[in-house]
Amino acid sequence: MKITLYNTLTKNLEEFTPIENNGVRIYSCGPTVYTYAHIGNMRAFLFADLLQRVLRRVGSYTVRWVMNITNIDDKTIRDSQPNSPAWHSALGVQTGDALQDLLALTAFYEREFVSDIAALGIEAKDFYKIPRATDFIEQMQDLLRKIVGNGYGYVADGSIYFNVSEYMKKEHYGKLFHIDMAGFKTGLRIDTDQYEREQVSDFVLWKGRKEKEPYWDFDLDGTNYPGRPGWHIECSAMEECLLGLPFDIHTGGIDLKFPHHEDEIAQSKAGYGIEPTRYWCHNEFLEVEGSKMSKSAGNFWTLRQLIEQGISAIDIRYAMLAAHYRTKYNYTSNGISAAGKARQRLQDYIYAIIVDAPYADVSGEIANDKMVLLKEEVFSALANDLHTPKALAALFSFINANTADSLSVSEKKDFVRLMVDVNAVFNCWHIGMKEDSVDAIPVEVRDLAEQRLAAKQAKNYAEADRLRSEVLAMGYKIKDTKDGYEVSLSD
Repeated sequence: MKITLYNTLTKNLEEFTPIENNGVRIYSCGPTVYTYAHIGNMRAFLFADLLQRVLRRVGSYTVRWVMNITNIDDKTIRDSQPNSPAWHSALGVQTGDALQDLLALTAFYEREFVSDIAALGIEAKDFYKIPRATDFIEQMQDLLRKIVGNGYGYVADGSIYFNVSEYMKKEHYGKLFHIDMAGFKTGLRIDTDQYEREQVSDFVLWKGRKEKEPYWDFDLDGTNYPGRPGWHIECSAMEECLLGLPFDIHTGGIDLKFPHHEDEIAQSKAGYGIEPTRYWCHNEFLEVEGSKMSKSAGNFWTLRQLIEQGISAIDIRYAMLAAHYRTKYNYTSNGISAAGKARQRLQDYIYAIIVDAPYADVSGEIANDKMVLLKEEVFSALANDLHTPKALAALFSFINANTADSLSVSEKKDFVRLMVDVNAVFNCWHIGMKEDSVDAIPVEVRDLAEQRLAAKQAKNYAEADRLRSEVLAMGYKIKDTKDGYEVSLSD
């Protein structure tokens, strides 16, 4: 089935056509691992996961999906500094070696991130690579030499900057985001990795060495410029190295359109002579209770904080996927509760049907006309710019009109076949017999739960969080009780 996507580059809905036959190459901007990821971050990762699942199951494409880990930037360096208040007790004692402390901090939060996305149903097997920025310093330096050699970079005060005015003599700067160039002044430089949308200036590619910061030697035309990469350059280098240019699709939140993604385009064109990708796909913002999420407003939530409150990670996944990715998603407690009930309603319908149509008996293609039409409606919605609300509406219209008891055995088997396909996209339901017995909980899960209880009793809350995340990643949840805990399936 043909897939249609909204391309931020052209500002149009376009029929997707891969560059190479049936294979699709996707790059997603990943997390900056200096703290726990918040639910706004998670929406971007869930969107990318939805996209690659629709391409695989609905479009029948093979997918090579890369998502980077930013482990070197202003924030990771700041929080890995000696005596940093952000240094987590679980990380142990700082060594005083700037690079080793940076790697220790970011490795910890990378593990926590991988655990969090696993709890959300984003599966490690679907990634081609999840590369760390510090593993690609040499490739970044090679790109920097090309940019400077082509006349688009210059050295100032020991740092290297991208010359935006020189680039604009030949190329359009502002393809993804309308930029008001009226206030732009040639030679105005900015050193921070992240800056406001209205700040148009020459941006830093390589930051000169600062005291107590990690650094790498960098030879440029026979001169050594010790320092470290700016934020934007890492993605351009990893994209070329791991996917080749141009690749098919680049994803990210709309907040990355400028400056990050605009600067990626400029860097790749200036250094490699080609733009990075053909399709730019961006998801909208997430709000909390109708307001922008912020710590000062008291509405800033990480995924693990919500899970600690007893909210199911899979309900969060379902709730976010139930909203179209190009609309703002308003996270509310009532909304999550309603989403959980909706998801469970379809889950109960599946359980009721599987009693008469066991999963082991549903191999083969859907043959029943009613189910063929339902699959066509659901998959057509997903193929139309990933329109998940319409896809779910089709499913609920069907179950509203057809009780489980009213379906024939063959119809039930075809419905289960359909839900196997649908769940390959949504990953929100258990397609099998209902398991109520505690005996069905694997011994490995019970062991982790016991270890978590011991960690909590020892007030080692970081370790308790880590163990809880492992349990979630295995498909189970822990509920604390006055007598200890209870373990059950997460869905």
